[in-house]
Amino acid sequence: MASITSKFRPLFNNVLVKRLEAVKQSKGGIMLPDNASKKILEGTIVAVGPGGKNQENVFVPMELKVGDRVLLPEYGGTKVQLEDGEYTMYKESDLLAKIEHCDTN
Repeated sequence: MASITSKFRPLFNNVLVKRLEAVKQSKGGIMLPDNASKKILEGTIVAVGPGGKNQENVFVPMELKVGDRVLLPEYGGTKVQLEDGEYTMYKESDLLAKIEHCDTN
């Protein structure tokens, strides 16, 4: 993914997200048809813009960074086709949550 960030850099408060792939096979090894798999609403940030200005014209830096896992809205975003796959562009404020990983050991 490092090659993506060197070639494609979002502007302002936009982020480029790689959506997680839907499960294509059950735990028992049965191949699932495309219409049986749910739309995955999680993704990984692969590129971020520098930030943008708020209503008071004050610069606000990005809170999210490359590598963060996020919860995506069901609808919205702009699909972007790059040489190595399909991505979706969102405004940082359109994303619903940052997914933190915690160990319960």
